[in-house]
Amino acid sequence: MQQTKRIAELDYLKFVFITLMIAFHLVYIGDTYPQAKSFVYTFHMPGFLLISGYVLNRQKGGLPFLRAMLWLFVPYALMETAYVVMAALLPIREHVSNLSAGLLLSKLCLHPLGPYWYLHTLILCSIAAYFPLQLTPLRLRWRLAVVAAGMTALSLVGMVDGANAFYFFAGVVLRQSGRNFIDSFHPTLWTLLPVGLITAFLPNMLNKSTLPGLVIVWCMISFLLWTYSHLKPEKLRLPLYIGRNTLLLLLFSPVFTMLAKYFQAPLVSLDPTGILFLLVALPFATGGSLAIGWISDKLCLSRWLFGSARSLH
Repeated sequence: MQQTKRIAELDYLKFVFITLMIAFHLVYIGDTYPQAKSFVYTFHMPGFLLISGYVLNRQKGGLPFLRAMLWLFVPYALMETAYVVMAALLPIREHVSNLSAGLLLSKLCLHPLGPYWYLHTLILCSIAAYFPLQLTPLRLRWRLAVVAAGMTALSLVGMVDGANAFYFFAGVVLRQSGRNFIDSFHPTLWTLLPVGLITAFLPNMLNKSTLPGLVIVWCMISFLLWTYSHLKPEKLRLPLYIGRNTLLLLLFSPVFTMLAKYFQAPLVSLDPTGILFLLVALPFATGGSLAIGWISDKLCLSRWLFGSARSLH
């Protein structure tokens, strides 16, 4: 689903977004800093979806595309099923009562529970975009209109969130229009100014579904691209590596954010701000997720989980 030649800036953005996702999946951090959580949720997953729409490769043949979707669905189905079962067994916020095959199928195919909604949305939006874009007898604007209609239908029946579909579609439009992703933004420190004004004076508008939210998405991507341009290559090696492997973190980091609760109490007793806990839990979840990928590769399990010999890139 990605371009043959990777774009380093996109991997860097994905690194930042996945790090923020893991940080605020730590319940203590989200509860301690609710305003920061609202701010981050305004742009981090919309940024992911925008990139996902942009890297959708419509030049890929139909069978290779469907194969790629299958090997997104397999690990998604495995982890979503495990999450729903654990939600039925453990007293967590998203606790499930009366677990049944029907409920499990509903969560898996229609309304995913927990953090795996992104993969569900990615699969559905990719399918909704790919096939209309193959209708080459139609002009591009009509093909995009068909894509928009399909995503609107998905949102109307409640299978994807309308705002999420919009950001994915925006990425598709950006790619199909021939515009370079980086050139569509304005890498500068000054983009923090409108972000600060919105956060200070329109805190109730910190939502990806609002116009101020859309402004924040554009400004934060622009700002992050500015930070990328000021980092030396040696400082980028680890962020770019993590950015290339965000699928592993999307899949497995929830396991480690739940396990982090077992060492939360002693760290929070030392530092009630939660910063110490965050500094320990973040590498724990990131390293643990990458370690699962490494073990999967070494045990030759990746072919069965991801459809390729290697899960790490």
